[in-house]
Amino acid sequence: MENPFIVTGKIKPEYFCDRVDEAQRLTRCILSGGENMVVISPRRLGKTGLIYHCFDKPKVQEQVTTLFIDILHTTSLQEFTYLLGRAVFKTLGSRSQQMMKNIIDTLRSLRGSFGYDPIQGTPTFDIKLGEITNPSYTLEEIFACLEKAEQRCIVAIDEFQQIVNYPDKNVEALLRTHIQQSANANYIFAGSERHIMGEMFLDHARPFYQSASIMSLSPISFDKYSEFIQHHFKANHLTATPEAINKVYQQFQGNTYYIQKTFREAFSSSVETGKTCDVAMVDNIIDDMMRESGHKYSETLSRLTLPQKELLYAIADEGHAQRITSGQFIKRHYLQSASSVQSAIRKLMEYGLVTASDGSYYIEDQLFNYWLLNN
Repeated sequence: MENPFIVTGKIKPEYFCDRVDEAQRLTRCILSGGENMVVISPRRLGKTGLIYHCFDKPKVQEQVTTLFIDILHTTSLQEFTYLLGRAVFKTLGSRSQQMMKNIIDTLRSLRGSFGYDPIQGTPTFDIKLGEITNPSYTLEEIFACLEKAEQRCIVAIDEFQQIVNYPDKNVEALLRTHIQQSANANYIFAGSERHIMGEMFLDHARPFYQSASIMSLSPISFDKYSEFIQHHFKANHLTATPEAINKVYQQFQGNTYYIQKTFREAFSSSVETGKTCDVAMVDNIIDDMMRESGHKYSETLSRLTLPQKELLYAIADEGHAQRITSGQFIKRHYLQSASSVQSAIRKLMEYGLVTASDGSYYIEDQLFNYWLLNN
């Protein structure tokens, strides 16, 4: 029996929950051409799954060539160039021998570094990161490859906000120049840091200002998610109580990843035991998830200073904390001072542990938030 609650990888259309309007809008953008798109959502809310879902649609597969890179863990333009170059080589080069030849001829700065597969009789991209000695020049060649592609290309760059952390100068301006000149490619910029992505595309002083349409993802509604869960349990002659579904949805505030993970375990348990998925079952699953992540969370706390820990616990306690430098907030949570709070919040946000939205601070990882409240 196939588990319908997918946590990682591509999701079959029948196991994809809702996002109908968002998928239609993104698919129209992909097929129409001439427009770039920004997709913003908190982490683990399904933006990557949505992009893959649209990429897998038959019309998209027929009419365009899709490429996807995740740059979350990149730290320089050199790494960015390496990932984009590898994606272009593997995706476009597999389309035809002529395209492979075009790529190798165009990537002059790397031509001597390509490997060779004697079995397949084709070149291989076994280039090492250090072999990209002039990222700006190699990047120009990579964009030239996209222009020579036999089909129009759609390039999705996940966690695009990461480029602001590169030590290289003028990365935004460099990429904007290449993208602006692209006639045969459009781009999807996906990001999870709302305030950074907003600044990049809405600040008139930034290179990417008004260069793309913006779509923000919110959590899937409770009604839609409840209907989805009930449907797949019933289709397999199993039962999930409304109370259990509500408990998980509220616990994780609609977070797609944790809802999927919880009901994936619940589905498997129900299949094995024949038991109904009730509140007791999901409570046990969530407790197991906390124990599994406990060591990682403890390690995270061990790297924080005392003021940072105290503020993190205060934000976890509030859920969504506002006016955190006010005397009332400081007194309520026994914090040291407004200046220590300001210093602590800068670091917590830099570490990605706390997110800000509309003047409110919150811990984006709901399981971590729940763990803090219970430890």
